[in-house]
Amino acid sequence: MAEICDYEGSSYRTDFWEGQGREYEHLAERIALRKLLPPAGARLVEIGAGFGRLVDLYDGYQQVVLLDYSKSMLRQAQDHLGRSGKYVYVAADLYAMPFVDSLFDTTVTVRVLHHVQNIPAAFQEIQRVLMGGGVYVLEYANKRHLKAVLRYLLGRQSWSPFAPEPYEFVELNYDFHPAWMNARLTEAGFAIGRELAVSSFRLPLLKRLVSPRYLATLDGLLQGSTAPLKLAPSVFVRARAEKEDVQAEDRGFFRCPSCHGADLIEAEEVLTCRGCGRGWAIDDGIYDFKEPAAL
Repeated sequence: MAEICDYEGSSYRTDFWEGQGREYEHLAERIALRKLLPPAGARLVEIGAGFGRLVDLYDGYQQVVLLDYSKSMLRQAQDHLGRSGKYVYVAADLYAMPFVDSLFDTTVTVRVLHHVQNIPAAFQEIQRVLMGGGVYVLEYANKRHLKAVLRYLLGRQSWSPFAPEPYEFVELNYDFHPAWMNARLTEAGFAIGRELAVSSFRLPLLKRLVSPRYLATLDGLLQGSTAPLKLAPSVFVRARAEKEDVQAEDRGFFRCPSCHGADLIEAEEVLTCRGCGRGWAIDDGIYDFKEPAAL
């Protein structure tokens, strides 16, 4: 069973993003997402949504599901976005998402896959919850970025950026070779579409000397033309689920992570599966599928 990187109780929002000199990366990623995301749709899920940093980009969707393993991060998103029917907050395991097949038009993972130990299993699960022809927009940390290539060629780095296998630089933090990632997507039933090179100017000195907005604008102008080189530290991909379309609306929304039954009865504080009898807590508006609830 794959290990899960758990941000429960962490101060990721303030320790990594707010006031930490990453405005350029934030802006560049938003530019890339605007280029790759379908502008509107019925239902989108962001996997690893965290505190909701990117959620305003999904305004064209009728319903947005924020899925994360950390309930504390989802609580931050909920405090910011509110409790309207447009947003659904779900604490769950990426490898066993509590949704019926073919539920979503679009799925998104940004700054998530670098924590995923079993990429093939994750891609299979993402493909399962996407409708036929649905769009998957993903970002991954590029093992073959320019700095890694130069360091390797100069003998200042032992691991090869050209080797296909993922590189775990610290526990549960991975860089991926573009060809390896594309092969895994294809195996999982995705057709690979447009790719973008993002955060090409992620250099501390450059970020100190040039305004984040100017750097992000320049980044946006080059994201498409430099993508074939695969030298940026971050790669964005738009992929399409190649499978028959299934109308999930007739079969519910949630499915039980334990028995995969879709007959769940919702009460005020718990979802109960009629198939296996397990219950799943509803914690002040957050559906908690991490562990069965005590009934």
